[in-house]
Amino acid sequence: MSERSSAVSGVSAVDANVRDASSATTVTGAARRPGDAWATAQRIVFPAAIGVCGLALWELVVRLKQIPYYILPGPLLITQTLVRDWGTLYPSLLITLAITAAALFVATVAGVLIAIVFTQSKLIELSLFPYAVILQVTPIVAIAPLIIIWVKNIPVALLICAWIVAFFPIVSNTTLGLNSADHNLVDLFQLYGASRRQVFWHLRLPSAMPYFLGGLRISGGLALIGAVVAEFVAGTGGSQSGLAYRILESGYTMQIPRMFAALFMITGTGILIFLALSALSHLVLRKWHESAVTREG
Repeated sequence: MSERSSAVSGVSAVDANVRDASSATTVTGAARRPGDAWATAQRIVFPAAIGVCGLALWELVVRLKQIPYYILPGPLLITQTLVRDWGTLYPSLLITLAITAAALFVATVAGVLIAIVFTQSKLIELSLFPYAVILQVTPIVAIAPLIIIWVKNIPVALLICAWIVAFFPIVSNTTLGLNSADHNLVDLFQLYGASRRQVFWHLRLPSAMPYFLGGLRISGGLALIGAVVAEFVAGTGGSQSGLAYRILESGYTMQIPRMFAALFMITGTGILIFLALSALSHLVLRKWHESAVTREG
C-alpha cells in the first residue's frame, strides 16, 4: 500500500508540474503572438509574391514575343475570359466539386473502416492489403473507360473512378497509424485491465490521427485528379460533365483562353482543398501533437 500511495503521489506531482508547464506555455504563447503573426505572414506573403511575379513575367513574355492567344494566352486574357464565361464554367465547377467531395467522403469512410479491420486481424491485413495496392498502381486512365461502359450511370462511374484514386492513401496511412501506437503504453493499458475497445479509442485512435490526416490531405488532391481524369474519358464519349469537359470543348473549338480559364479553376480548386484539409489537420492537432504545437525559437 505504501508503494501504491507513493506512486499516486508521484503521479499527482507530475500532474501539477504539467499544469504549471501548461500555464507557462500559455503565457509564453501570448507573448509570442507578434512572432506567430509574422510567421503566418511569411507563409502567405512570400508565396503570393512569387506567384504574382511569375504571372507578371508570363504576361510580359506573351506581350514582348507577341505570342498568339490561340497558342499561349496571357494571364490578363485568361482572367477576362474567366469573368466573361463564368456562367458556363461555374456550373461545371460545381459538378467537379460534387464528384470530388463525394469520392473523398466515401474513400475516407471506407478507408478508415478497412484500416480498423486490418488492425484487428493481421491475417486479414496480409490477405487483403495487396489488393489495395493493386487498386493504387493500376492507371485510372486505363480502366476509366471500362468503368464508364460497365456502369451506365455516368455520375456514379465518375465517383467510382475518383474513389479508386483517393482510397489508398487513407487506408495505408490509417493502418500505419493504428499499428504505430506505443507498445509500452499498450502493455500498460492491458496491465490495468483495459479492454480492446478502450485501447482502441483512448490509445490507438489518437496515435493514428496524424497519419490519417496526412493521408486525407493527399487523398483530397487525388480525388480531384481522379474526377478530372474520369470526366475527360466521359467527355470524349460525348457525355457532358464538369470542367474537364469544358477543357475538351474549348480545345475542339479553339477557344484556348477558356481552356486555360478552366484549367486555372481546377488548379485553384486543388489548392483550396489542400489548404482546407491542412487547416483541419492543424485545428485537430495543434493542442497536443508535436507536429502542430508551436514552439519558441
